[in-house]
Amino acid sequence: MTREVGPEVAALEETLEEARKVADAVLYEGYVLYPYRASAHKNQLRWQFGVLAPPAYAEERSAARTECLLEPGGGELTVWVRFLQVVRRAVEEATGDGFRAVPGLEVDGRPLLPWDEARAVEVTARVPVATLLPTGQVVPIDVPGGQEYQAVTDASGTVRARLVRTCWPLRGEIRVSAQPLPGPYEALRLRVEVENRTDTPDVPGRDEALRHALLAQHTLLAVTDGVFLSLLDPPEWAKPAAEACRNDGTWPVLVGPPERPRVVLSIPIILEDFPRVAPESPGDLYDATEIDEILTLRTMALTEEEKREARATDERAAQVIEQTDQLPPEVLERLHGAVRYLRQAGERPRTPWWDPGADRSVSPQTDSLVISGVRVARGSRVLLRPGRRRADAQDMFLAGRVAVVQGVFHDVDDIAYLAVTLEDDPAAELEIAQGRFRYYLPEEVEPL
Repeated sequence: MTREVGPEVAALEETLEEARKVADAVLYEGYVLYPYRASAHKNQLRWQFGVLAPPAYAEERSAARTECLLEPGGGELTVWVRFLQVVRRAVEEATGDGFRAVPGLEVDGRPLLPWDEARAVEVTARVPVATLLPTGQVVPIDVPGGQEYQAVTDASGTVRARLVRTCWPLRGEIRVSAQPLPGPYEALRLRVEVENRTDTPDVPGRDEALRHALLAQHTLLAVTDGVFLSLLDPPEWAKPAAEACRNDGTWPVLVGPPERPRVVLSIPIILEDFPRVAPESPGDLYDATEIDEILTLRTMALTEEEKREARATDERAAQVIEQTDQLPPEVLERLHGAVRYLRQAGERPRTPWWDPGADRSVSPQTDSLVISGVRVARGSRVLLRPGRRRADAQDMFLAGRVAVVQGVFHDVDDIAYLAVTLEDDPAAELEIAQGRFRYYLPEEVEPL
C-alpha cells in the first residue's frame, strides 16, 4: 500500500534525508583512519569527535548542550540523538575442548584480527511544540549490552575459530526544554541536553571508558511547522538572543532550503549553515579531515599485503579498499576539483585588482570607513569583536583586544576590510614593514 504525503511533509523528508547524509559523515568521522589497518599507529587512538564519556571518567565531558532559536508555528518537534556504541571484537581459536583467545589467526589465508567495531544508535524524542516548557521533558537513553558469537569455518566446513563481539550497556537521558525570548517576537530559545549517566565505578583508562561512552554524538532537530533561526547569521532583532545561546560540545547549523529552515544539525565539528556532502565524493573514506583525492590516491598505492590487512580490520575499511580499486578514471578526475559558481565575465579591467598601487580609485593608506558614526582610517584604535562565523580559534583569543588600523582594503567582491595590528604586540613594527596584518570586517570592530 502506497503512503501518500503532502508537499509539506515531502519537503521536510527530503531535507532530513540531506541532513542525514551530512550527519552520517559526522557519525563516522575518524572511525577508521588511513591506512585502514588495525596495526597502524594512528588507529590506536580513535574516537576523537563528540565523545560523551561515563561520569566516572573525568578526562572527557559526559554531557553536551545544544541551544538554538525557533520561531514556532505549532506542530511537533522531533529530536534524534545519534551516536556510536563500541563493539569489541575478539578472536578465539577452536581447540579440542572449546575455544581460547588469541591475538590473531588465519583461516584458509584469511586473517582474523581483534578490533573495536561500532554500531550506530539513534534515540528519538517527539514533543508537541505547544508543550515545550522551561522545566523540560526527559527521554531516557537505554542501550543494552551483550555478546554475539560468529563461527569461522575452513573450506572443509570445520569450525576453526569464532569471533566474539562484546558491547556494554549505555544509560543516559535527553532533556528538551524551551524559554520564550523577551520582547514582542514570538520565538523560543530551544535547549537539548544529552548526558551519559552510565554507572561505571571502575574506569582505569580511556580504552575502558570508551566502552561505556556515546561516541560521535550529535543531534538532529526538525519541526513540522515553524522555522529555525541561524546562530551564525541571525536577523538583526535576534542577534542578542543568538549571542546568548550556549552550546557545549556542539555546533548547531541549519540544513535544508534557506528560505524555510526547519532542520538543525548540532554536531561536534564546525561547519557553515546549509552544509552538503560534495556530489563529486564517490563514498565515505572515514578518515578525519579527509581530502578525497589525496586519500583515494594513497589508498590505491597500498601494497596487496596492506590491503589484505585493511580488509580484515573492518568491514568499512574493506569497502574503502574495494571502492578505490574499482574507481573509474572519470570519477577520479572529478575529485581533482570543482567550480561551484562563476560570475558573469565582463570586460577585463585595465587595472589589476591585486595591485592597489596601480588603481588610483583605492588608497589603503588614506581611505576610511564610518563605523557606528565614527570615521575609522589608518591610525584609528579599535576594539576587536571577531564575528561568530569565524572558524579560527585564534580569532576568539583576540576578542576584546585593542588594535590599530593600518589600512582599509577591498577584496575582488568590493567588500571592505580593516587591516590591523595589535596595539600591545612587540612585533607590530616588523609586521607593518612586511605588510603582514590581521583583517576584520567593519562590523567586527568597535571604534575607540
